[in-house]
Amino acid sequence: MAEKILQVKHLSVRVEEKEILHGIDLEIGRGETHVLMGPNGAGKSTLGYALMGNPSYEVTDGEILFDGKNLADATVAERAKAGLFLSFQNPLEVPGITLSNFIRSALEQRTGERIRLWDFRKELEAKMEVLQMDKSYAKRDLNVGFSGGEKKKAEILQLLMMKPSLAILDETDSGLDVDAVRTVSRGVEEYQKDKDGSLLIITHSTRILEALHVDVTHVLVDGRIVAEGDASLVDEINEKGFEQYLQG
Repeated sequence: MAEKILQVKHLSVRVEEKEILHGIDLEIGRGETHVLMGPNGAGKSTLGYALMGNPSYEVTDGEILFDGKNLADATVAERAKAGLFLSFQNPLEVPGITLSNFIRSALEQRTGERIRLWDFRKELEAKMEVLQMDKSYAKRDLNVGFSGGEKKKAEILQLLMMKPSLAILDETDSGLDVDAVRTVSRGVEEYQKDKDGSLLIITHSTRILEALHVDVTHVLVDGRIVAEGDASLVDEINEKGFEQYLQG
């Protein structure tokens, strides 16, 4: 049995005055890939933001243990430094800092060490090649003027460079055409080659999962996990949708 990198115990989360998540229990082993599926409005993104420590998402009950440590008082920056990574549905544009400098700065803050520019550029270009990204994007301001597909590729580029212990991918395939989904999926496959790297893929679609190995699938409806299974559950949902769970 894989060592647990993440343990979520009876987690309830409120946004403003509304409770969105109700008693979530979830465990992810080191090196495992988990999928969290559910209809729109189920609370999937809320779980991702709560795990990452977004202050707008208030934990009202339960606990989050990451690598054996309670994250109750940890800031977003502290969680990122510990090895948590969250990709966004709609990545923000950040004028004034290039994609390359952003990733290099983030790496140095996480490791606490200076990174040789030559080595960094060499690895960055190799990862960009995996994602079929034009090298010129490294010198452009982060996400400024990027298409939706290029923004998602930039997120996966950060994933491949940062090598987090647990990556939470929130609707990474949202709004992408078929070719872009394949490219992003290839980047996620590259991350999976690191046997210690764990994934929580949040999605209501199944396109990004087609080429990926999935260990456990969770179904979230109305803020509660209502079903769990292996990769075959993805196929079942793809065929039948979420109606059976909505009726339950």
